[in-house]
Amino acid sequence: MTTPSGTLSVDDGAANTVREIAQQPGLWREVDRLVAASRESLDAFLGPLTARGDLRVVLTGAGTSAYAGQVLQAALAQRLGRRVDAVPTTDLVADPRGCLAEDLPTLLVSFARSGDSPESVAATALADQVLSEVHHLVITCNAQGKLAREHANRPASRVLLMPAAANDRGFAMTSSFTCMTLAALLALGGDAYEGVAGRLADVAEWIIEDGGVDRAVGALVNRAPERIVFLGSGALKGLAGESALKVLELTGGTVVAGAESSLGFRHGPKAVLNERTVVIAYVSNDPYTRQYDRDIVAELSGNLPPGSVVTIAAGAGAGPEGSGADTWTLPGLDDVEDAALALPAVVYAQLMALRSSLARGIRPDDPFPSGEVNRVVQGVILHSLHN
Repeated sequence: MTTPSGTLSVDDGAANTVREIAQQPGLWREVDRLVAASRESLDAFLGPLTARGDLRVVLTGAGTSAYAGQVLQAALAQRLGRRVDAVPTTDLVADPRGCLAEDLPTLLVSFARSGDSPESVAATALADQVLSEVHHLVITCNAQGKLAREHANRPASRVLLMPAAANDRGFAMTSSFTCMTLAALLALGGDAYEGVAGRLADVAEWIIEDGGVDRAVGALVNRAPERIVFLGSGALKGLAGESALKVLELTGGTVVAGAESSLGFRHGPKAVLNERTVVIAYVSNDPYTRQYDRDIVAELSGNLPPGSVVTIAAGAGAGPEGSGADTWTLPGLDDVEDAALALPAVVYAQLMALRSSLARGIRPDDPFPSGEVNRVVQGVILHSLHN
């Protein structure tokens, strides 16, 4: 993987971020083996819960970890045949009675890179306080984090640890996001995703190593866009949110980045467009949903300067004929669900964010050297909930 100035050196301040983007395919294969080796114990814990018709599954986390839940929500609801909601810890901690208003048997799935952010443990504690029956699946990259230690020996909890390398040292979550998302998909989705991780890893390796991809991403960044918009539908709307967050984080907020659904963009957010806006549209693998993604691509390609609109899609989802949109491909993945498609797709956004950061002279491993934004969030005061 290269940058606008060639191969990275330590002086670029990007060594951790580059390594953590590049290591993802190998880690996904390792996560696949890890979940397979834990299958018996996972099924013993999850099976009796998911068999219950009144179970509610809540996917929770903060920031990037919240987007993991949004990517997974629909796919897991379909696989489990149960109600699945993505609720950020930041919402749950601020309004636990509202977020958990229905006192249903609940499986709270917590995503946390470090498990040390104030909301991580607080969300699980509040769920225990508000609900009559709650079980916890903790998916984390840090065995020594508060969240993992708090739930390690609880009978109503199961901690699923990611490979140690997934505990990203860079500022922004990259491999931690994709590993935790994949782990949840495999753990809760069961046999439906057998063999998928290897296919996703193969495509991600191609994205990272292919010179043509590198040139395409570089050319887009060299346009020096002042605004980048990510669009997607369903699971890919969650991916759009995570992609925009990566650009904001790694560029230290110097590039305005936003996200919306393909249909929702016309309802006000479209006002962000100007001559220096780039739009990245994730195209769904679902034939029905894909129509709406392609419609907005065709519309925006006709209104923005040439080269301003890019689609990221498996082969069947490429931009409409004659739309003028460039297409960055995810070859051989036409038949996978969007929640799985999101994993190699996000690598494009990670590379774009990395290159945009370096192009502006920002150090991706530490884009906020003055400390106004922190790798593990600070400044949160937790307040007691009185029933």
